[in-house]
Amino acid sequence: MPAAPLILVPGFWLGAWAWDEVAELLRADGHEVTALTLPGLESVESDRSGISLEDHVAAVCAAIEAADVPVVLVVHSGAGVVGYAASDCLPARIARLVYVDSAPATGALNPDFADTELPFRTHAELRQENLEGLSRQHLQRFRHLAVPQPGATLRDAPVLVDPARLDVPTTVVCTGFRAEQVRAAVTEGYPWLGGLAELHEVTYVDLPTSHWPMWSKPRELATLLAELADAAG
Repeated sequence: MPAAPLILVPGFWLGAWAWDEVAELLRADGHEVTALTLPGLESVESDRSGISLEDHVAAVCAAIEAADVPVVLVVHSGAGVVGYAASDCLPARIARLVYVDSAPATGALNPDFADTELPFRTHAELRQENLEGLSRQHLQRFRHLAVPQPGATLRDAPVLVDPARLDVPTTVVCTGFRAEQVRAAVTEGYPWLGGLAELHEVTYVDLPTSHWPMWSKPRELATLLAELADAAG
């Protein structure tokens, strides 16, 4: 049976380019892969003033609908809110939803954010992050290609009305925090983790590394995604 197609959605400040290494490995293994650049993140010059969370959800849903069969939807970091909202729109078209150092958010990531866009982090702020496994070249490319995040995608809450989303098989790839830490945090009631308290089938996988495993451990992440796509097919 053919593997399920994979749709890869990057997190804040990133475009499809963030998945280049992982996508190349998956395609070399015979997998069908689509990496997305969400609206407003095409370039620094893009107009982000009118981009909403709904626009990002619509872009992901369009990619899902373009596939002939149910897909494995992979979302990274802040795209967790987009992925969960897409699963509410098209639950039957998602064979598995994979959150990479991310989670199914049930509320706005930052409802008080008032600006048009969220600039990329300063050099000093980035250095405060866990950068395990990232080379100087990775960080230079990140800073060179990063695009400000549309502000409304932080303050908009996802629309969640279809209980069928709760039956979408889900995998959480834990990189910055261990699975046991994520499970413990779910009980604290954070909106960005809200879906983990209501989903019916959640599997946790530890992949200790930075917040950007597509760069720090591309082969390991690609191997995991290939296994999930094979099983979903």
